Amino acid sequence: MKRTVMSIIAGVLTLAVCIFPGAVSKADSVEVKPYIAFGADLNSSQKKTVMKQLEVTSEELADYEVIEVTNGDEHKYLDSYLDAAVIGTRALSSVKIEEADAGIGIHVEAHNITFCTEEMYTNALVTAGISDANVTVAAPFNISGTAALVGAMKAYGTMTGQDVDSDNADAATNELVYTGELGESIGKDKASQLVALVKDKVVSEGLSSEEDILEAIDDAAKELDITLSKEQKTKMSSLMKKISDLDLSVDTIQSQAKGIYDKLKNLDIDLSQAEGIWEKICDFFAELFARIAEFFKNLF
Repeated sequence: MKRTVMSIIAGVLTLAVCIFPGAVSKADSVEVKPYIAFGADLNSSQKKTVMKQLEVTSEELADYEVIEVTNGDEHKYLDSYLDAAVIGTRALSSVKIEEADAGIGIHVEAHNITFCTEEMYTNALVTAGISDANVTVAAPFNISGTAALVGAMKAYGTMTGQDVDSDNADAATNELVYTGELGESIGKDKASQLVALVKDKVVSEGLSSEEDILEAIDDAAKELDITLSKEQKTKMSSLMKKISDLDLSVDTIQSQAKGIYDKLKNLDIDLSQAEGIWEKICDFFAELFARIAEFFKNLF
């Protein structure tokens, strides 16, 4: 009888691993080497400044895979959303990206960036499909920072061996520029929170029509006590239509941009209910142990 019971438990545990592959220890996965994407037009002095901000010495640089982001790369992604004169002719922003433990989410630290905030980067990186990463953005002097997203996506794609999907990359770039522009009029924190809240509604409810998306925008703006112009609503609706076509889940956006959504919760904003993988695992084993207890109860 004991052998039979243990066989049953072993079988159920094996099934659990098959159902929840995310529960497997990350120690079993292949180690991913961290990446640095340097702006291709940094001179030697500027590169030293950037490396100091990235907290990487010349000796430690050998531990990183290093790539360059060119001004051409920046124009490829940004020309649709920014004037070429704004993008400029030199690639200066640089990015360090390191893999984080599964479930940690995205954490961003920025230096000498004036237009984009860390939360704006986080929001956009989630839209790009990036997950569980520590990202540091740096520049040799104050710059807008929009081009840094290009470096982050390029580095992440090279690091993981899988390029960021072009639709995700386009939506992420659109999102970063739009949120930055919106922040100029309503405040940077408010802009990040609004975009995150609307994204939550669009993804969780599967909204795709302009009418439904505009309604979600109005509801979110009301919840955050924000007044938007017609042009701002139109631009956000266009952005959210792109996001609605991506393969994103509410669980992903809330867990990867946890800091932003925690702030919304602290503002008593109702968010879509997302049950993460660890919550599912806990629920599964709670039910499993309940059944085992019931089994022994009936046995004796």
